[in-house]
Amino acid sequence: MQVHTVGDGAPEVAVVGAVHGDEPCGARAIERFLESEPDVDRPAKLIVANEHALERGVRYVDTDLNRCLPGDPESDQYEERLAAELMDEVRGCVALGIHSTVSYDRPFANVAYLNERKREAVAHLPVESVVDFTVVADGRSVELPGFVDIEAGHQGSAAAVDNAYDCLVAFLQTADVLPGDPPAPDPDVYEVTEPIYKEPGRTYRFRGENFERVPAGERFATVDGEDLVADEEFWPVLMSGDGHDVLLGYRSTHRGPLSTLPEPEHGDATADPPADEATD
Repeated sequence: MQVHTVGDGAPEVAVVGAVHGDEPCGARAIERFLESEPDVDRPAKLIVANEHALERGVRYVDTDLNRCLPGDPESDQYEERLAAELMDEVRGCVALGIHSTVSYDRPFANVAYLNERKREAVAHLPVESVVDFTVVADGRSVELPGFVDIEAGHQGSAAAVDNAYDCLVAFLQTADVLPGDPPAPDPDVYEVTEPIYKEPGRTYRFRGENFERVPAGERFATVDGEDLVADEEFWPVLMSGDGHDVLLGYRSTHRGPLSTLPEPEHGDATADPPADEATD
């Protein structure tokens, strides 16, 4: 794991890239930012997390880093040990995690257990959509009280690197690390209601568009050529026939613009969750 610090003092802000080794956009955006020799107003950490997987171009070496937080420093699995190290690095920080996907070209933000500081962060990212993953957040970084993630675009693309960099800069402006005013796009919020799993050995094709409403009774995918029809309306999120071995994607509901949602309860956005709660 690479940990770079800009500015003087103990950082309370972090950016994390390459949690998955086959999603290099975060690492490339961090490299671009560091090469610019930024003049910062407060310190921040920039972390390239899963170096071994990144070098191999694979999602993970032993197990998915973004499903095993808070990790185990005594584990015989590399990512579980790495997860414990990453938790130590981001403890007490407000943090942005950078990912990419094969299912959608444009950047969007991911949150869970939305609090005041997370809402402030996602309100100023250059994205059109925010997805609330609270119901399926177990073991993911977005469950941490100070963490938001982005999906920067299509995995491996130059556009994903550009989007990741733009989100990194906006996040650091919002956190008062960089001077300047971040954007305020008022993104639409989608709340995940359930995952849709694949049956092994079958061929899936997604026939809709992510973040576009699927009415009840409409086909949204095929399985071995047979239609999958919505039993009630939903909005697809991260849905793709070939993006994941066991997951087709997620159903969600459209909550409306972020500005119309009730204000979250006040609380410490950087505090660690209770020991008996799972974290991302």
